[in-house]
Amino acid sequence: MNLVNILKMLLEILKRVELKCIDIYQKTISLDHGFLGMIFPNYRGCKYIPTCSEYGYGVVERFGIFKGNYLMLRRILKCTPWSVADSYDPIPEK
Repeated sequence: MNLVNILKMLLEILKRVELKCIDIYQKTISLDHGFLGMIFPNYRGCKYIPTCSEYGYGVVERFGIFKGNYLMLRRILKCTPWSVADSYDPIPEK
């Protein structure tokens, strides 16, 4: 097994760990998907469709951890008090 294959395996493991962390977040403390959303049903946490965590999961799954985290961070930084609520911001194709 060469170094390139080892690095690819490590990146795949990191990607799976990050996706699992997002999944756990969505099922527990997310106001949009998780347990807290059941306690506080009138609160919506994300202004965008898909939600920020769905977007983050999708971009990391599609592009990997480097470009995926960059796109996720860009999306989170766009979420300001002046952004329009319920804006459609799809996961990019490329």
